Amino acid sequence: MDLLTPRQTDIVGLAKSEGRISVEGLAERFKVTPQTIRKDLNDLCERGVLQRFHGGAVLASGIANFGYEARRKLATEEKRRIGLRAASLIPDGSSLLINIGTTTEQVAVALRNKQGLLAITNNVNVVNILQGYERIEVIIAGGVVRHLDGGVVGEAAVDFIRQFKVDYAVIGTSAIDEDGTLLDFDYREVKVAQAIMNCARKSILVADSMKFERTAPVRIGHISQLDYFVTDTPPPARLHDICRDSEVRVEIAGES
Repeated sequence: MDLLTPRQTDIVGLAKSEGRISVEGLAERFKVTPQTIRKDLNDLCERGVLQRFHGGAVLASGIANFGYEARRKLATEEKRRIGLRAASLIPDGSSLLINIGTTTEQVAVALRNKQGLLAITNNVNVVNILQGYERIEVIIAGGVVRHLDGGVVGEAAVDFIRQFKVDYAVIGTSAIDEDGTLLDFDYREVKVAQAIMNCARKSILVADSMKFERTAPVRIGHISQLDYFVTDTPPPARLHDICRDSEVRVEIAGES
């Protein structure tokens, strides 16, 4: 395979740091025509480095995830709406487990108006979001803190979570296969997510529509194990049918 040009190398670096890159933004940055950028993107997509979307590209999914800050910049408005819709399913006075993820963090933001919650999490960012809201009691799992995203992972975190039986689990996922399989990148994180699902009476999956187009190597579980699936657009037909047949309630987060 031919080496990347210096500009293509820079484009890949931007995709890693920013998550989503646009043709217009790249053309302006590199002082070239949009046609030139499209040629670069098409070349990088053919090599399997990037994946195209209308008007730009993202880093190709596979065995490595986007950087955490890059993920925060992806589908930000969609995640905010998903967070609001998911929080509306959780009544005052509930107990819940929340796992790692930029979308689950938006659920935490939307929960700050609730009263009498007990929130247990393995996500340092969720703790920071809820800290200071005295009507919400926050408990953080013990274990190894992953520096790249503030996630607490490992067997200690799993053992800690297994002590609880809560009303709701709020979980995210890196990818959703067309057969309903929920996928992630880090097997240690998956172990915690599985424990969270097993320790809740009802489970809520929060995931934006980009997750329908991605893949990851580690299996969390299956969408049929959940009670609610909150997303920003109707899922693909096969996935919708699986949710219907498994009595998983699909909630579409609209404009708000």
